[in-house]
Amino acid sequence: MSTGVRSRRLTIRHFQKGRGPFVCLTAYTASIARLLDPHVDLLLVGDSLGMVIYGLESTLPVTLDMMIAHGQAVMRGAHRACVIIDLPFGSYQESPGQAFRAASRVLAATGAAGVKLEGGTEMAETIGFLTRRGVPVCGHIGLMPQSVHAAGLRAQGRTEKEAARISADAHAVAEAGAFAIVIEGTYEALARQITEAVPVPTIGIGASPACDGQILVTDDLLGLFAEFTPSFVKRYAELGSAVSQAVAAYAEDVRDRRFPGPEHCFGVGSGFRSD
Repeated sequence: MSTGVRSRRLTIRHFQKGRGPFVCLTAYTASIARLLDPHVDLLLVGDSLGMVIYGLESTLPVTLDMMIAHGQAVMRGAHRACVIIDLPFGSYQESPGQAFRAASRVLAATGAAGVKLEGGTEMAETIGFLTRRGVPVCGHIGLMPQSVHAAGLRAQGRTEKEAARISADAHAVAEAGAFAIVIEGTYEALARQITEAVPVPTIGIGASPACDGQILVTDDLLGLFAEFTPSFVKRYAELGSAVSQAVAAYAEDVRDRRFPGPEHCFGVGSGFRSD
């Protein structure tokens, strides 16, 4: 039975104290955040909402205002999980100062615990600038969706040169002060090696079971986002087909005038009252 007392919200200290395993998922709405909250350590308001929620072809058109609006919604729905919000493309790459203005706006407007940004050695200065000013940062290396036009969407770490670059990225991000690092779409052996080498937790997505945590896009996990399912996703439900079946049944009931029935109407058989 519920006592009505809310659990204390997890902070980045939860990730700084140990190496997991940490359970992480994306969330973009209050209703989904409320369902996920009891089961996860971290909810990421990812810029993947561009494709999942808005039907965009990539994350690139996502704006800071969109991230703030969805971050506020997730914070209303989640009361236990640590909430991190992506900084979208173009909001932080120009300079450390630009990144600080974007991050401070996100945190002030949402109350989230921190921000996530993509990039390795080239973003180390920015990450250090943010963390020295009290902005918790989660890094993101390997496959980086915001760099889709430059690097494409393919598994990273195939060659020794590529592996060395990604490993250097991980060390640079950790040394700059990131509290955790997302490793995406990276060869398993390299992700495992990075996890063993860096002093901060790693969170894998298409990386390695050795990572200190795992994250997936919730709509992929639930079978709701049917446009594309990455090979590294395990579907735990097929809610997309269940939704389709439910709506088809509703449509049939409406067209056959079976819905609404008397039990769904107010004042059936009672007539009008005189005022």
